Amino acid sequence: MNQKLNSQNLAHYIEATNGITKPWLLLQLRLKKIQEKREYLSPEEYEAAITDLHQDLVNLGEFWVGIEDEVFGDHA
Repeated sequence: MNQKLNSQNLAHYIEATNGITKPWLLLQLRLKKIQEKREYLSPEEYEAAITDLHQDLVNLGEFWVGIEDEVFGDHA
């Protein structure tokens, strides 16, 4: 079955895979929620939400420092 990914499905995935400890997944969830609310937001509100999310993504760059091998290394 091919289900359309929505914020609820993504939240269930994050919960089931212990993704709550993975900030990049939480950012994806925020993005999905913004996308779902887009038609109800003014252009200014939408731009502000995306700008805020982008800044958090940029800040996430520091998250990887020192744990690159652990996060991106070969887990086979």
